[in-house]
Amino acid sequence: MTDDLFSIADKEEKAPQKTNAPEMSVSELAFSLKRTLEDTYGRVRIRGELSRVKIHTSGHMYSDLKDDNAVINIVCWRGQLAKLSIKPEEGLEVICTGKVSSFPARSNYQLIVESMELAGEGALLKLLEERKKKLAAEGLFDSDKKRPLPFLPQTIGVVTSETGAVFHDILHRIRERFPMRVILWPVPVQGKGANEQIAKAIHGFNAMPDGTRPDVLIVGRGGGSLEDLMAFNEEDVVRAVAQSRIPVISSVGHETDTTLIDYVADRRAPTPTGAAEMAVPERMGLLQTTQDLEQRLLTALRRTLADLKNRFNANIAKLGSPQSLLDAQGQKLDYLADKTNNALSALIQKRRIQLVESAGKLMHPRERLAYGVQNVKALNDRLIRLSGQLTEKEENRLQNAGRLLETLSFKSTLKRGFIVMRDASGTPVTEADSVVSDTPYTLEFKDEKRILVQKDG
Repeated sequence: MTDDLFSIADKEEKAPQKTNAPEMSVSELAFSLKRTLEDTYGRVRIRGELSRVKIHTSGHMYSDLKDDNAVINIVCWRGQLAKLSIKPEEGLEVICTGKVSSFPARSNYQLIVESMELAGEGALLKLLEERKKKLAAEGLFDSDKKRPLPFLPQTIGVVTSETGAVFHDILHRIRERFPMRVILWPVPVQGKGANEQIAKAIHGFNAMPDGTRPDVLIVGRGGGSLEDLMAFNEEDVVRAVAQSRIPVISSVGHETDTTLIDYVADRRAPTPTGAAEMAVPERMGLLQTTQDLEQRLLTALRRTLADLKNRFNANIAKLGSPQSLLDAQGQKLDYLADKTNNALSALIQKRRIQLVESAGKLMHPRERLAYGVQNVKALNDRLIRLSGQLTEKEENRLQNAGRLLETLSFKSTLKRGFIVMRDASGTPVTEADSVVSDTPYTLEFKDEKRILVQKDG
């Protein structure tokens, strides 16, 4: 019986215990946790390193914020992302401000970011160093791209705050050194959107028409912390300076402060006053230099004139009196005249002798005529002789040809009793078959007599 009691007790302990807790679906639990997280951690500040930064096509940003031991997902909606003071980048150490929530579909919690700032100066320096390497690799800081500043600009453009002391220091120093036309493009020099305004001002100055566009630009602000100077480290400002057709002087912060536009600007000034001194020369110094140069020029001219005068007098002393020069030249002229006359007389005498010698070789006209007549008579006799010989030779040839012709003539054949029969056209009839009836023919005998006959049919 005791065993039965124990068996009943064991069965009662193993039976499920009843509870009054209500049942919940997964969605109800997930959204309940979401409300609890948002109510409990409505506003928190979390420090960590950005990882897996992704900007979705929707414009929202999804990333992780991590430290050595944990990771939390973070989300920044599109509208809030555009308002962040820094651009989220992989590896940046930041402080995010927002509320903790959850994503019910995945049942994981996340931080909805409302603002983001760099976590200390070390993070800023790391960001600037990486950005500096990137821009340097593009060649924006190359020294061969630096342009010389104009010696005496007519117009100076200034990009800075209108309320700070920087512009007044620049304006005061320019008026002291060399008064020039100064144009201020007022911009905020720190805070959100300052970099956009600064870049817009630089582009705006460059877009001004010729005649109104400044000859040199001064971009600067006073001192401040590294975060205060961040606007001058942004890429859009650095690229605006690099693209500027107007030479740019950078004057940001104190002498020990360095920003990225210092590397890309054509000149870097340690202070706003130093920038003004670079932009314009000192008027009084130029006047003093001009006076010194004028005095040196006058001294040089006097020395040169004195040297020329001394050389002129020395040359005059070497020349002697004009009359002696004329006498010497007159004597030289007389010598040349005598030499010319003698040479001319000798030439005439030589030509006279040549003429006499040539005349002695000439024949008298009568002798030359008689010689010509004799030559003509001799030629005539020779012509008569040759003509007779030629005539006799041709006569012999003619006689031989006549004898040969007579020998070969048909008339010789007629003398031996033959006759020549010709038709009406005078053509000799050589064949009997060619004789036609009722046709007249002529018979020619050796005495050249001809008889007309006709063959009957």
